[in-house]
Amino acid sequence: MLTYIVRRVLWMVPTMLGITFLLLMVIQLAPGDPAAVATAGAMMSGDGAVAGSGDMQSPYEKFRERFHLDDSLPEQYWAWLKNVVVLDFGTEFFNPSQQVYDELKERLKVTVPLSLVATLLSYLIAIPLGIFSAVKRGSAMDKVITFGLFLLYSLPTFWAGLMLMLAFGASGVDLFPVIGLHDKDADTFTNMQYMWDVLWHSVLPVATLTYGGVAYLSRQMRVGMLEVIKQDYIRTAMAKGLPRRKIILKHAVRNSLIPVITVFAQILPILIGGSVLVETIFSIQGMGMYAFQGLLVRDYNVIMATVTFSSFLTLCGFLMSDVLYALVDPRIAYE
Repeated sequence: MLTYIVRRVLWMVPTMLGITFLLLMVIQLAPGDPAAVATAGAMMSGDGAVAGSGDMQSPYEKFRERFHLDDSLPEQYWAWLKNVVVLDFGTEFFNPSQQVYDELKERLKVTVPLSLVATLLSYLIAIPLGIFSAVKRGSAMDKVITFGLFLLYSLPTFWAGLMLMLAFGASGVDLFPVIGLHDKDADTFTNMQYMWDVLWHSVLPVATLTYGGVAYLSRQMRVGMLEVIKQDYIRTAMAKGLPRRKIILKHAVRNSLIPVITVFAQILPILIGGSVLVETIFSIQGMGMYAFQGLLVRDYNVIMATVTFSSFLTLCGFLMSDVLYALVDPRIAYE
C-alpha cells in the first residue's frame, strides 16, 4: 500500500505540470487584456502622469513587462513555476502590494471548512437515506424519496441558493442571515457568541452546497445496496435466520460503499467549484469569490493560484478514494 501511495504521489507531479501549463495557455487565449484594463482604470481614476498626459502606451508596456505578459508561453510558465515551487504565486495584477498566496491562505480558511462540512453532511445524510430506500424498494416511501432526490439533483445551484435567500432571509421568514459569515458587530462578540454567529450565517450556504451531493450520493448508495442484496451470501445469511437488521448493517452496507467511495474523488472538487457560485450569492469572502473576482479582471496570477489548488484537491480526492477501497474491501490489494 505504501509503495502504491508513493507512486501515485509521484505521478501527481507531471499531472499537475500538464494541468497548469494547459491552464496558462487557455487563459492566455481567452479574450481580454489585463494590461489594457489596468491602464484604462488608471486613466479613469486620474492616476498622476497617466491621466494628465493621456499617454497610455508607456504604462501599458510597463504593466506587460512587469508581469511577463510579452514573454512566450513557455517562458511565462517557467517563470511562474520557479516561483510556485517556493509557494510564491506572485502579486495581484491590480494591487501589487498584495501577495496572492497570503490572500489565498485567508480565503481558504473560509472555503475549506464550508466544503468539508458540506461533504461530511452529504455522506451522513445520503448513506442512511440510500440504505433505507434500497431496503424499502418499491414501497411508497421509496418512490417519494426517489422523486424528491431527483427533483433536488435537477435544481441549479444558483437558483437553489437564491430561493433559500428569499425564503429564509429578510424577504421571507427572516430566520437566517444571507450576507457574509458573521455580523457587522462580530468584533465585539465573545468567542462563543462569535462561533454561534458564524454557524448561524453558515446554514444557508452549507445547505446550498450540500443538497446536490445528498441527492447524487444517496442514489449511488441505493444502487450499491440493491446489487449487494442480490448476492448469494446475503440470501444464505437470511436463510440461516440471522436478523435482517444485522445482515443489512454488518454484511451488506460495507460492500455497498464502493460506488459511494468512487464518487468521493468528484464530490470534494465539485464542492470547491460550487463555492464560486455559493460565495458569490451569499457574499462570502472565500476562495470561490476570489477566483470569480480574478476572472472578471483577467488577473492571471489569481486564476492560476485558485485553479491550481482546486486541481490539487481533485488529485488528492482520487488518491483518497483508492486508499479507501482497500479499507472497505480487504480483497482489493495494490501491487
